[in-house]
Amino acid sequence: MEGRAPLREPRSGLEDRIARFATIWGRAIFPVTATSLTRPEFEQHLVPLARTLTEALHARPFDASVAQRVGAELVAVHCTDPEALAGTLGVVESYLVLYCGPEGPDGAGTDSTEEYRSRCARLQHGIAAGFARALRERTLREQEAIARSALTARSDAQQALHASEERFRAVFEGAAVGIGIADLEGNVLEVNDALLKMFGGLEGHVRSRNVSEWGHPDDTPHVWRMYGELVRGEREHYRVEKPYYRHDGTVLWTNLTVSLLRDADGVPQYQLALMEDTTERRLLNLRLRYEATHDALTGLPNRTLFFERLEKALGGAPGSRFGLCYLDLDGFKAVNDSLGHSAGDRLLVEVADRLQSCATGPGEVVARLGGDEFVALTTGPAAGTDEDPGDKVTDLAVRILSALSTPIRLEGRELSVRGSIGIVEGRAGERTPAEVLRSADITMYRAKAAGGNRFEFADAEADARAITRHGLTNALPAALERGEFFIEYQPLVHMHDGSVHGAEALVRWSHPQYGVLGPDRFIPLAERTGLIVPLGRWVLEESVRQARNWQRQHGGAALRVNVNLSPTQLHHPGLVADTVRVLETFGLAPGALCLEVTESALIGADDELLEPLRRLAALGVDIALDDFGTGYSNLANLRRLPVSVLKLDRSFTQGMQQQPANPVDVKIVEGIVALAHSLELAVTVEGVETGVQAAQLRALGCDTAQGWYYARPGAPDRIHALTLSDAVPTP
Repeated sequence: MEGRAPLREPRSGLEDRIARFATIWGRAIFPVTATSLTRPEFEQHLVPLARTLTEALHARPFDASVAQRVGAELVAVHCTDPEALAGTLGVVESYLVLYCGPEGPDGAGTDSTEEYRSRCARLQHGIAAGFARALRERTLREQEAIARSALTARSDAQQALHASEERFRAVFEGAAVGIGIADLEGNVLEVNDALLKMFGGLEGHVRSRNVSEWGHPDDTPHVWRMYGELVRGEREHYRVEKPYYRHDGTVLWTNLTVSLLRDADGVPQYQLALMEDTTERRLLNLRLRYEATHDALTGLPNRTLFFERLEKALGGAPGSRFGLCYLDLDGFKAVNDSLGHSAGDRLLVEVADRLQSCATGPGEVVARLGGDEFVALTTGPAAGTDEDPGDKVTDLAVRILSALSTPIRLEGRELSVRGSIGIVEGRAGERTPAEVLRSADITMYRAKAAGGNRFEFADAEADARAITRHGLTNALPAALERGEFFIEYQPLVHMHDGSVHGAEALVRWSHPQYGVLGPDRFIPLAERTGLIVPLGRWVLEESVRQARNWQRQHGGAALRVNVNLSPTQLHHPGLVADTVRVLETFGLAPGALCLEVTESALIGADDELLEPLRRLAALGVDIALDDFGTGYSNLANLRRLPVSVLKLDRSFTQGMQQQPANPVDVKIVEGIVALAHSLELAVTVEGVETGVQAAQLRALGCDTAQGWYYARPGAPDRIHALTLSDAVPTP
């Protein structure tokens, strides 16, 4: 069913486990339930409630509010004793996931179990909330009945005084809530047994008191203001949450309703107080709140609570500032992989303790966002004061790195812990919490890329570049599907006669927002995401198809196309098969295709990596070593590489753009050309931009060239349109 995760177990097995859970539940709360049902009948009544909790536990999306109906149903069957609620929450916490989770006991992995434990905690909260609401509504109904009885008793006193008093006494003594009557001076006149029990059972401690003596430091200011209005006859009733001290010093929390009782002439005479004991419920809510806002492993505030505090700091008074450190441990995955997740957890606990010892100053707090990511927040007044957060956050980052520098002893070995910190500092009200954390996260990765064990400050321009890269990365798959990529071709020219030898295929991205993007903007992103394989396959298909079209247009004349291969494509097992398939599909001879591989990608390459290139070379496909001279590879390795072309990097020829040419560059190029020709390799020169440069390279024996001097990259129909005009004018 849509919106609910399928239960893989047969319904009969699940129903058996639900019934077992209901039996455990019934045994826990039946002794404190005022009901005429037998225990088996009571347990049968709990089965549909257990089924409701089970369905809520598995629901997608998850909705904890369903559990409120379960809490209300408990009150409806007279499970109103606080011990019944406590017993219910205990059973749900201990047995719901065990019996009614995914496929019963031991049926889920660690990650799944943690998710269901989290859902179970929220269902507990919902049960408590529904129980409280239903009990409050029942109490209010009793209160209204009591108040009506009291008023009716007094208004009918002359006609049926004795009967009315007996009826009032029955309600007074038998009520589940505490009831007290006091005069308008606050002297307690009478209390029922339920109220005495709330205060510890000492009648003298209650009856001898005056209402004014029951103040508590946590009383809200309007409590005693409303009390004064009531005893003066200006208010008929009021309802508040109020704490009291018991005789043993413990605190009793109540939902208090105080009503004014008037005589037949409407003159105020007494005050009637109705009290519902909410102490256990309050403690439960506090515990659930703590569990929902703190990390179970380290005890630090979690993401939820930290967002609340960050939002409060960012919404602070005008002029206030904040500083945030976003910490990620360097190499933590290696600890988990080598020592196990249990050791990793102990390491995180030790790191959390050290971080907490660093954040001891005013306005400093540390939290764990998840995994090995922690944050530290410091707040303070505006910059320029003695406590400028810009200085405080720097000091805090230094303290954190210093605290982590001491090795942690774990399982008989000492582990060095390093961390990368991204710092964001600013003025309140300028950014949202999400924007601040995003900037801190981006900055942290800059610190990690710079070597780690350091901190970096956020930079708006660096953030914008990172956000743009992220957006481009996300848009890449859809861009390929929508056909947003296109190819431009830059001619390769024979240097001895200036004829077009072929063209290099250069992919471009026509981005709907950023315009035409060169390969340097998106090829590295495609490499990291793995999209380079389908993108490279598309470039190969388009380039081969275009080369075959050129042959048809020029009477079958051979015109070679050069296609770049990335390191990821070299490792892809389908490289040879894809290349052969494309050549056969479009009918292009292997000799008309040249695959360009950068020198850096082949440094230290073993025979396994070189094998696909050797197979392609054996088929007749040319292999060019691109950017030659930048990888510092051993020249002797050229003998074992299956290459037929060296593409000389432009850095060696820039000194030849003007006369006189740089003599060092001339000697280097002359030596490389001689070496290549001795190994029967052709030499292609990139970045030829002037006629002087072209003449010098031709004199040195270079075979082919490309660059703006001949033509810029363009549409395939311009492959023969050579401009032969210098891009850099000669003097």
